[in-house]
Amino acid sequence: MKKPRVVFPYTEAGFGHMMPMDAIADKFEELYGDRVECVRSKFFTETDDKKLAVLGDRLRDDVIKTAKSPLYGRIQTFSMDFFQTRLSMWGTMNFLKMGSKRRGIEHMEELKPDMVVSTHFATNYFAEHCKNKPLTVVYFPDIVVNPMYRYPCDLLLVTAPTGYERALRTHKRRFSEDNLARVPFIIRKEAFAVTADKTELRRKLGFDENKFTVVLAEGGNGIGNMERICEIILKRNLPVTLVPVCGKNKALYEKFSRFKPNGETDFRPAGLVENMFELLAAADVFCGKSGANMCAEVCYSGLPHIITRYASNIERHNGEYYIGNVGNALKIFSPEKVADKIEEFIACPALLLPYREAALARRADYGAEKCARLIFGLLCGKFPELARN
Repeated sequence: MKKPRVVFPYTEAGFGHMMPMDAIADKFEELYGDRVECVRSKFFTETDDKKLAVLGDRLRDDVIKTAKSPLYGRIQTFSMDFFQTRLSMWGTMNFLKMGSKRRGIEHMEELKPDMVVSTHFATNYFAEHCKNKPLTVVYFPDIVVNPMYRYPCDLLLVTAPTGYERALRTHKRRFSEDNLARVPFIIRKEAFAVTADKTELRRKLGFDENKFTVVLAEGGNGIGNMERICEIILKRNLPVTLVPVCGKNKALYEKFSRFKPNGETDFRPAGLVENMFELLAAADVFCGKSGANMCAEVCYSGLPHIITRYASNIERHNGEYYIGNVGNALKIFSPEKVADKIEEFIACPALLLPYREAALARRADYGAEKCARLIFGLLCGKFPELARN
């Protein structure tokens, strides 16, 4: 029997789409690679098609615009809610880059998939419009399923119990227990190998093992309130190890690298890092926006999360979930008040304990294995002989 072909198309519209894809593909290939053909596709760039490449760039740029301007993000999510799924998707796929819709469908057909597993609405759209439609699976990490991810697919995987229940309750014509599943949050596999011993990690990282440690990040693009918060903490000369992770924001990293603080603050700016989970595990508190993956990784690391901004209504829903349902987060948008809260935690570290306990209570609800098994189960429905192997 010819192996069914499962395609994992990558969309470089932000780390929140790419990292889960890596984790799902890794686990699926580990469990079923002997029975299926796994294809990892750099969908928008592998063909040298200019229209597809431009579409991929514009999807990425849209994420950056949202990070730079919360107003843009709110307008965008309002528009999606107003026009709803069909019109929002039609407008995006037809006009974001003219001509890319046809090429996207054609390229998806060229890949000859029996199944397409997506972490972005665009690749799912192309798969749904193939002449020989493959099975389609979408992983969705945010809390509330937004209109673009309510577009048809054979199986939508969501992470939050509240999001799962809300989707079933409010979109009964779209979702049922047959095409919607609740799964653990997917984080990078590196997380599971990191020690929980802060002293050991601080020694390894060259930090003072006894100094209160604050890690800041604003997603992969490093855009947000981090710069102002760092400036205030440095001005106040707080006795902390301060680690701003700038991601792809080279200008901010270079600016931070020119700072030469001489006081109590040990300032350790970082760019695009490979050891984010070590930094998180070494920290006492995290400051940053409420992207889905960032919230989950901070929570897995057992950290209190000071949410410093919402870039969109999507992130507002994420933040409210971790504040009200999980309990490891608090919202402080004023950089001055963020610094005040850090001072408060330094003076009384016991105040961190309820947030830590709330985060660690969710520790078991992570990993890609359930996703991989559900995906394979759907594939077995079309190829029952797989289940007998």
